Amino acid sequence: MATMTISSKGQIVLPADIRRRLGLVAGTQIEIIEEQDGLRLVASHPVNPASVASCAGMITAPSKGKARRLADFDAALLTAKTKA
Repeated sequence: MATMTISSKGQIVLPADIRRRLGLVAGTQIEIIEEQDGLRLVASHPVNPASVASCAGMITAPSKGKARRLADFDAALLTAKTKA
């Protein structure tokens, strides 16, 4: 059985071998359930790590039938065009 210490901020650290075995990564939500004889920790929403490269292509701009330029996304230029 692993023993943990509560910090002055009320934080605990789960031992690395337990985190690895259960697949707990940064951002995993832990539900704390109070029971008559103690507390039970349940990982409720594990978060799968993702790389930036795996997110490529998730958002696309609607095609206007012509090639887009960097200036097409410049907020200052777009604001100036609408005021003119």
